Amino acid sequence: MEGRLRPAATDRQGRDVAIQLPEDILDELRRVGRRFDSETIQAAYDLLAPLHEGREAPRVVCDLAYGPDPRHRLDVHTDPAATGRPVLVFVHGGGFVGGDKKREGYPFYDNVGRWATDHGLVGVTTTYRLAPAHTWPAAAEDVAAAVRWVAEHAEEYGGDPRRIIVMGQSAGAAHVASYIAGHGGPVADGVTGAVLMSGYYDPASDPGDEMARSYFGVDDLPAKSALAGLVASPLPLLFAVAELDVPLFHRQAVVLLDAMLAATGVTPLFVTIPDATHLSEILALGLDGSSVGTRLDGGFGDVLAGFVGRL
Repeated sequence: MEGRLRPAATDRQGRDVAIQLPEDILDELRRVGRRFDSETIQAAYDLLAPLHEGREAPRVVCDLAYGPDPRHRLDVHTDPAATGRPVLVFVHGGGFVGGDKKREGYPFYDNVGRWATDHGLVGVTTTYRLAPAHTWPAAAEDVAAAVRWVAEHAEEYGGDPRRIIVMGQSAGAAHVASYIAGHGGPVADGVTGAVLMSGYYDPASDPGDEMARSYFGVDDLPAKSALAGLVASPLPLLFAVAELDVPLFHRQAVVLLDAMLAATGVTPLFVTIPDATHLSEILALGLDGSSVGTRLDGGFGDVLAGFVGRL
């Protein structure tokens, strides 16, 4: 394994402006493809973790409490010189029943916080209560509580409480979607946009997923759908799915796009991330500008930076 990133291009001053992941790592991710189990999850961690080595935000403040539950914790990634920066709040995945803001021994999801500081933002990585002990809409309520904490404390860490972007991946995207739909209470005034990667938006259209059932249950599923709230939201929204994602998330993307098109006549800002698997799409953030994939200019990170820059 090469294990080294290489420049894809340089600017006129000779500085790297885009980075490509090593081909052997891309080949291995393509080989894994749509398989998603404990073996392939561990493989993604082990493939991508070394590439993040020695890279972190200038300052990380860990395990700040935003509520009374032991899972009501968040980390703030910032620069001591920061002032008035937008804040990116990231909500992790984990199949509704697991996951955390940081995986012990690995740089995930500190890589998201570092990506934020690299792009002139303050990064916040947060966790939430899990199913089956805590069911819908508990996690959306936790996202709402975390965002309220950020609005109250952003300035202490160089952030702007009037410019908060909420981002989630997998189950985290489901919870952010539910928050934007109002299932956790009113969306905070300071939220200016949301990013949803490989989300589960409509349990009524795909009720067979066992982990989703542990959170949404089996009753009154249409009322638990985020689709109507997403369609009605005035916020700018960016949606993404990995090219090599689990079919469930492609189906959910189609349901989302159909709902948006039917209601508004247009589809929302949507990206299919080339060469990415369900997990590598977020684990690679910060490596090539960044997500895996050489067929999207600069990677998903550049798409995300462009979206955030307009908010």
